[in-house]
Amino acid sequence: MDYAATLKWLYARLPMYQRVGAAALNPNLVRIALLAAHLGNPHKSFKSIHVAGTNGKGSSAHMLASVLQEAGYNVGLYTSPHLKDFRERIRINGIPIAKQRIIDFIKTHAAFFEDQQFSFFEMSVGLAYSYFAEQQVDVAIVEVGLGGRLDATNIITPEACLITNISLDHQQFLGTTRVKIAKEKGGIIKPNVPVVLVEKDPETYPVFKDIAQKNNASLHIAKTHNYDTDLKGAYQQQNINGVVTLLDVQSQFKVSEKAITQGLKHVIKNTGLRGRWELLGQEPTIIADVAHNKAGLAQVIKQLESLNYKQLHVVFGMVSDKDITDILKLLPKSAQYYLCAADVPRAFSVVALGKEFAHQKLNHTLHESVTEALAAAKKAAQKEDMIYVGGSLFVVAEVLP
Repeated sequence: MDYAATLKWLYARLPMYQRVGAAALNPNLVRIALLAAHLGNPHKSFKSIHVAGTNGKGSSAHMLASVLQEAGYNVGLYTSPHLKDFRERIRINGIPIAKQRIIDFIKTHAAFFEDQQFSFFEMSVGLAYSYFAEQQVDVAIVEVGLGGRLDATNIITPEACLITNISLDHQQFLGTTRVKIAKEKGGIIKPNVPVVLVEKDPETYPVFKDIAQKNNASLHIAKTHNYDTDLKGAYQQQNINGVVTLLDVQSQFKVSEKAITQGLKHVIKNTGLRGRWELLGQEPTIIADVAHNKAGLAQVIKQLESLNYKQLHVVFGMVSDKDITDILKLLPKSAQYYLCAADVPRAFSVVALGKEFAHQKLNHTLHESVTEALAAAKKAAQKEDMIYVGGSLFVVAEVLP
């Protein structure tokens, strides 16, 4: 198989939460443990830092990787989902895994994978851990896929854990309250491993405190830090606080002030992170951001409303498992919306989306694709206007060059 055929095999024959939802999820870690054992338990041969949370975990993971790279370490980075290419999920020092490495991995283990019917995510984790072990990384920054307690990444015993924040998202899988979701996210906390919380929330903090005490894990609240970053979203300040605090409390890796400063300034260059308040054009200004739930979009909208422009145009699409009513209540009433559906099975139907927007009395037009929606926004916008592309990671992925 070539690379395209390998990806087609992965996507078509085994479930993938990113595209299809609940069919890709497993209720325990037994299967990923079986897969890891088949591979020789590669996760036991490298050090790691585990990152969970509702929003900000991807940015935080990339920040950590960038800083540790600047400190001279050989750094693996596992994140999900990807925007343009599967290889974005697995990097060492910012360089994506080679296509041939993926082909060889699947070719070698395909019969076993098929027999056991592992999920797309389990195989991706297995590939990442195998690759990091093979390349002898000094540390792997591992972002949780969904939740934490039952996430396939959670077979590692990290040097430290970071939990960004807890908001309502994926309630059908993680629970309908923030307390229940916190219990799932807190499942990454391990015995005697320090954990940093980005925020001390009165509702969820007792959950993390209880889990940490049961595991004899030191619990730390992120302190305010003053650093610049090339990630321009205002919400990144909270992520910076968590990342720098974690680097302060962990004792395994020596990180200088210079490494922190340079690492945070060069996250995009060092790691390849995209889709976070990314500037795609000027006159009119075009911004894309992958925020896709109520809490994340609230932060983005707050920043949009703080900027100066004549008219706001929004290219917008969602996936069908989000709480659309609460999200639509956040959206600016004065904006013009260009509704679309990304090319994934989970996408919210553009016709159904239009009905919801009409009910909220939001000005909108319907478009057959993300590309057509963006083209319509560009045609309508004046030089002094702002175009924002968002609502779903998949929508953003289709507009990135």
